[in-house]
Amino acid sequence: MATVLVDDRLIEFVLDDMVEAESATPLIEPGDIIVPGFIDLQVNGLAGNDAASGRAAITEISRRLPLSGVTGFLPTLISRPIGEATAFVDACKTADAPGAHVLGAHIEGPFLNPKHAGAHDPRCLALPEPAKVRALLELPPALVTLAPELPGALDAIRELTAAGVRVSAGHSAATTSEANAGFDAGIRFGTHLFNAMSPLNHREPGLPGALLADERLTIGLIADGVHVHPSMLALAVKAAGAGRIALTTDQTAAAGSPPGRYVIAGRETFSDGISARLADGTLAGSVATMDHLVRVMAALPGVGLRQAVEMASATPARFLGLDRGEIRAGATADLVVLTPGLRVRLTLVGGRVAHG
Repeated sequence: MATVLVDDRLIEFVLDDMVEAESATPLIEPGDIIVPGFIDLQVNGLAGNDAASGRAAITEISRRLPLSGVTGFLPTLISRPIGEATAFVDACKTADAPGAHVLGAHIEGPFLNPKHAGAHDPRCLALPEPAKVRALLELPPALVTLAPELPGALDAIRELTAAGVRVSAGHSAATTSEANAGFDAGIRFGTHLFNAMSPLNHREPGLPGALLADERLTIGLIADGVHVHPSMLALAVKAAGAGRIALTTDQTAAAGSPPGRYVIAGRETFSDGISARLADGTLAGSVATMDHLVRVMAALPGVGLRQAVEMASATPARFLGLDRGEIRAGATADLVVLTPGLRVRLTLVGGRVAHG
């Protein structure tokens, strides 16, 4: 039992007992669980809105994300020409955020390995040539995903990190040594562990093994029950710990929507309500929301709710260098109230009720 008092934008106090504060409005019911707001580092879309289409879509995604407990997110653009990428960064900077905070742009590509393109349009992939990297830095995003084994990638990583951009390894055929060279150059994140990357092998662990082994790295994990088998989800937590794993939905416009046809950055996808795929069957992001990922991880033996919430809140916040993801006096009141069944009853963003 505990009491959390919110005054304006901040948490006023946290007490290990039930206390009725004068003039306070109670917002929870018996059995409810108060957790830090969730932060999603990879949001391509939601509820029919494709983030790539611009400010209006990003604003609507912000409005709807608190329904699933998300209080901050990185709108994400998959591989497009560099000019479209910088326009996307501008849209993220200038979009209204009536719900979840827009924490910057995640540019996933175009410096990816065609062998692991996934749902990315192969025609849009490119090598990280200096002119292209400089063009991307004209309006720097918060996060860039690239393949560290590509020619010129190590120099690109150094230039991006020197400009304050966080760099992630993903859509990559990197060997362990190539991945480690990327880490030494400045990579500090791994985009959707196990998906669209070299396989984990006992003689050549590839990018997955390198990500799990290096304590400098935070690792994104799509725990929707489709992208990664539950046994591998549990293995990832055992290997890296909840402090290094950030649950990421990689959600598309098909998330929070009925089955049907949707678009991700101009590419047609089809949702059956369980997964989103291109016409050829290739997975194209997810239809999952963050509260679903938390429930999946909380149900895994050896993981549980505390670690699941940490991976959805404190870990991504720490990766972004944000003073969020904690429930303590003086912290920003980004909070989620979960029912005993781990459904989102209420979401506060900056102390304001954004859902519930």
